[in-house]
Amino acid sequence: MAQKREAAIVGIYEYPLRVVGPGVSSLQIKAESAAKALEDAGLDWKDVDGIFDTAEGGGGGLGIAEYLGLNPTYIDTTALGGSSFEFQANHAAQAIAAGKCNVALLSYGSTSHSDMNAIGTAGPGAGRPNIFTNMENPWGLTLISGYAMVKERHKFQYGTTDEQFAAISIATRRHAMRNPEAVQAMHDLEFVDIREITTEDVLDSRVIAYPLHLLECCMISDGGGAVVIASADVARNAKKKPVWIIGTGEATKYRDNTADITVSAGAQSGPIAFGDAGVTPSEIDVLMAYDSFSITVMTLIEDLGFCAKGEGGAFVEDGRLNFDSLLKPTLNTDGGGLSSNHPGMRGIFLLLEATRQLRGESTSQVVDAQLACAVGNGGQLGARHSTAVTVLAAD
Repeated sequence: MAQKREAAIVGIYEYPLRVVGPGVSSLQIKAESAAKALEDAGLDWKDVDGIFDTAEGGGGGLGIAEYLGLNPTYIDTTALGGSSFEFQANHAAQAIAAGKCNVALLSYGSTSHSDMNAIGTAGPGAGRPNIFTNMENPWGLTLISGYAMVKERHKFQYGTTDEQFAAISIATRRHAMRNPEAVQAMHDLEFVDIREITTEDVLDSRVIAYPLHLLECCMISDGGGAVVIASADVARNAKKKPVWIIGTGEATKYRDNTADITVSAGAQSGPIAFGDAGVTPSEIDVLMAYDSFSITVMTLIEDLGFCAKGEGGAFVEDGRLNFDSLLKPTLNTDGGGLSSNHPGMRGIFLLLEATRQLRGESTSQVVDAQLACAVGNGGQLGARHSTAVTVLAAD
């Protein structure tokens, strides 16, 4: 099956600061990131005819168009939490293939750390009763305790150990220590004892919500970035080699009394994306998986088909996920949400690092990386959530 070459990522930029300080807004982060991503692509503001936005900073598609001084002919405001930017990248590729736009701009900016947002540990929602949360709020279930429940179920159901979950944190921290921006982030966010970590470090870190330890939980940072996606004609003349979007898949899942909470929506969207791309999980060199918590990665590795369900624990052992491992795939080579940044919706950073890998620009570069998979997860694992998969290929 011939791979599609209809739309490609041609420009990227990651906002370098994880603590922005007073006076910097999410819109400012988005605007600076967009300008730098267009520069990376060798394009100008006037070339942008498609805008993709999740409305952080206010205004939605209309607001960001006005703020940036653009008059797009195509607008997409899909907002599904952490998976939003995989959904948007997929939609941009489809819109470009259909001739609806030629140059799509995705941007993100967040000041979650500076605003002291309680992400994951906040109590039940306030206000009037909500039909979508009436099974959680009365019992005080927080986002992190929901993920902890899924991890505990995975341990019980499949015999997965804390030591195996720790392997995910160890790999991402190793990659983070090779990434100067991630190291600076850990300093700025006042991490203790900044270095590569061991299994003992993870298991000795305090329990946040049993059985999730501190080093299995993502940081809360500021940050942002932008991605420019263009048609084949534009991509062929871009400043750098294009990174092609060759497969897409999207799915949602919600709480069901008969469902297995260890299975994510990726069990549906993963096969769709790989089928669309005409590749198998075993061919993927780099996996950029949403790592809000260690359990998120474990379920996504299994559900996308990198190993059988329940075998993720053994799969991630013995340094397999490291960038210099002889086995595929490597995991989150920028340091991930666990050790680089997590401003609230981390999906855009998965696309950024996947693109760097396929360009040969990563700080933990995989030798001759040809295929990457970005998988975003939004919402709450084990309850209502969405999982979108974007399969990417080097030029």
